Amino acid sequence: MAYLRLLLLFVFPFILLAEQTPPIAKQGIWLDIDGTIGPATRDYVQRNLERASEEQMELIILRIDTPGGLDHSMRDINKAILASAVPVVTYVAPSGARAASAGTYILYASHVAAMAPATNLGAATPVSIAPDRTPPQTDKPPAEGKKENSQKSPKSAMEGKLVNDAVAYIRGLAQLRGRNADWAEQAVRKAASLNAGQALEHGVIDLMAKNMTDLLKQLHGRKIDVPGKELTLDTEGLVLRHQVPDWRSRILEVITDPNIAYILMLLGIYGLIFEFSNPGSILPGVAGAICLLLALYAFQVLPINYAGLALILFGVALMVAEAFEPSFGILGIGGIVAFVFGSIILIDTDIPGYGISLPLIGAFALVSAALFAFVIGMAIKARRQVVVSGAEQLIGLEAEVLEEFNHEGQVRAHGELWQAHTQSPLHKGQRVRITSIDGLILNVTPESQQKEDT
Repeated sequence: MAYLRLLLLFVFPFILLAEQTPPIAKQGIWLDIDGTIGPATRDYVQRNLERASEEQMELIILRIDTPGGLDHSMRDINKAILASAVPVVTYVAPSGARAASAGTYILYASHVAAMAPATNLGAATPVSIAPDRTPPQTDKPPAEGKKENSQKSPKSAMEGKLVNDAVAYIRGLAQLRGRNADWAEQAVRKAASLNAGQALEHGVIDLMAKNMTDLLKQLHGRKIDVPGKELTLDTEGLVLRHQVPDWRSRILEVITDPNIAYILMLLGIYGLIFEFSNPGSILPGVAGAICLLLALYAFQVLPINYAGLALILFGVALMVAEAFEPSFGILGIGGIVAFVFGSIILIDTDIPGYGISLPLIGAFALVSAALFAFVIGMAIKARRQVVVSGAEQLIGLEAEVLEEFNHEGQVRAHGELWQAHTQSPLHKGQRVRITSIDGLILNVTPESQQKEDT
């Protein structure tokens, strides 16, 4: 009985402590989409949406401030949002932020769309389409059931397909979320834009919030549809964790920068060329292969114009050919022209932040021309010089006779002992001249005879 009392005295404090332990707080994550939307943004959002679903979080907030981005990256993000079992709220913030172009599509795909005061959205026309010169309507969207008469006429069948595809896509998102589909079409066809107040008034967004605290307060109790069920948001006491991009997303962001990918590609090409020109160097080949593989990975997820890539490779080949077969600059100039034009059209998009810097192109064009003209030219010049090592360099040198002989004997040449053959008798210590080499036998003639013959 005494042992039982001791056991109870020992266990009882732990029981009280367990009863007083507060329940695990409701959790949510907050992601930032800041800047141009590309492969790194897609990877960052997709992986965190999957993690939020695995950890059964209550809410995901995408705080967005973007001028737009790549179409395929935006669509992949929207696919992840539409399939997410965790509610996704897109919040255009802070004040002064925007959700332009691709950001507008993401806003329409989210379960809840919110904006901070003094923000705007819209201008969702595909960037490959020339902008309409007609001023966009920002105040009054078309009345329900009425069609806009003055729609932009596409300049080509391809442009028409792009516009119609984008309109169908954003209208589908609008109908799914119960938002204004007619204004969404204007945002695509006429690059229309709205500020936060107008967007709320016309049913483009669901609410306007001053900050995160205000946003969570307004979200509490709102009913939304997620795949397979209806949820009522419970944001009271929600712990919101800010999830910043990890090392993987940051590395991907650097690699998929068009300027970095361009530099990696050229370093890879140069490294392999120098390795093939000087077999056994190892370092240029290894570094070049790594750079080229990284560049190819970046090009896989970037909108690459393969005609531009072909022109770059052709330009490099012409500059190499100029070094091997001088053509008074014709091949070299042609190579530089092809290289520059290929670099300019390499990235097939007009999205801000996804072009290659013109000063960078100019610098690499000049460096490439100078590098290949100098390095490869020097290598060829060295190859054409007189041999200064090996057996061939012995021809024409003097040698010393070691022992007297008539036809065959030994001589010392270049500090080495060689078998020698002569047509004249030779005596010890006599100086002879090497005229030719037959295998490992030197053909020699006396210095006096050499002078007489000349």
